[in-house]
Amino acid sequence: MSFSGFACFTCGLPQHTDYAGYVCPACGGNIEVRYDYDALLKRVSKERLVHPGRPDLFRYAALLPIQRVELAPPLRVGMTPLYPAPRLGALAGLKHLFLKDDGLNPSASFKDRAGAVALVRARETGVKVIAGASTGNAGSSMACLAASVGMPCVIFVPEKAPPAKIAQLLVFGARVIAVRGTYDDAFDLCLKVTAERGWFNRNTGYNPFTREGKKTCSYEICEQLGWRAPDRVIVSVGDGNILSGIWKGLRDLHAVGLIDRLPKVDCAQSEGSASVTRTVERLRASGAAHPVDWRKVVVEPVKATTMADSISVDVPRDGLAAVRAVIESGGEACTVPDADILAAIPEIARNAGVFAEPAAACAWAALKKMAQTGRIAPDERVVCVITGNGLKDIGAARKAAGEPVLIDPKPEAALAALRDLA
Repeated sequence: MSFSGFACFTCGLPQHTDYAGYVCPACGGNIEVRYDYDALLKRVSKERLVHPGRPDLFRYAALLPIQRVELAPPLRVGMTPLYPAPRLGALAGLKHLFLKDDGLNPSASFKDRAGAVALVRARETGVKVIAGASTGNAGSSMACLAASVGMPCVIFVPEKAPPAKIAQLLVFGARVIAVRGTYDDAFDLCLKVTAERGWFNRNTGYNPFTREGKKTCSYEICEQLGWRAPDRVIVSVGDGNILSGIWKGLRDLHAVGLIDRLPKVDCAQSEGSASVTRTVERLRASGAAHPVDWRKVVVEPVKATTMADSISVDVPRDGLAAVRAVIESGGEACTVPDADILAAIPEIARNAGVFAEPAAACAWAALKKMAQTGRIAPDERVVCVITGNGLKDIGAARKAAGEPVLIDPKPEAALAALRDLA
């Protein structure tokens, strides 16, 4: 491990590896884990980076800020499939589309990546309880992983979190606190309680180790493509932590010479929760100087109204890092209406065989829009990250897909209903 400390996204202030805080002590900004890339260049290669005996994200332990891999959960987190999706891509005129299906993680969500690394960090530091705020996926993920090692877990959720996600939390044995209010209210309450009790706070966009777990998706994409970087990666965005993690992973690989160029990373958001996109657009419209003085950038808060609960956020807690990822990579930021998100669920399923929840389907809806408006070239090699399984929100899936045909139990009725098929 060449974990060398932390640095603030906003003001750049560095911290040593023994820093026990979650955010910058000077400005309150989010911090990121830093590595000694010069040391890694001397000992990391495509052959030596990957631990051959691990079928999970801890195969990349050399580029993770952990020391005791044996404390990892026993569940397989990561190494999810990267599927070519030519039929789906053809709908948008894309010749080289791939879907990274992270709905196949243990709790059916991308968030397992963050939880896995956070859990190891929590166990290394000897804390007794792990807690977090969630709209559902991050919480059910943490509950699942904590249960696998017998660690008590407390999750704060907004009262309107989807029933399927609440069910996961309860089944895994988490102590669930439903907050009368929004995700942002649950987040703030979690901060206060964990500070008072001394619990490990897993909150996305607050705990820097969550980003370290999420970056492993980039490692897998590049490994699965034969260590050739794609042209761009598109991700649905709520609090911004997945997007910033994808960019961090790509920067890591480029810094140690495992990929020869940096892809663009694109932000996909609902029109009803578009804080990061609005901030990117404002920065570009203002002709902000390069490099940008990130101390002067304020991420625009919104009043989120989208039905895609996993990306419904008023104040994106990792928003500045997400904005930086789009700007620094030269990527796009795009919003789509909820109607397009719903339509994307059966479209992905029927043309690629992947079942996506609304937040995950947003990435395809935005990608399709950008391709059809010329913001993405047909020949680009594009990876669309599917962040959660459609079983997370069956109500939305049923609304999008329609109802079954109801017939009498007679052969002639069945044949009449199926006459359009050969």
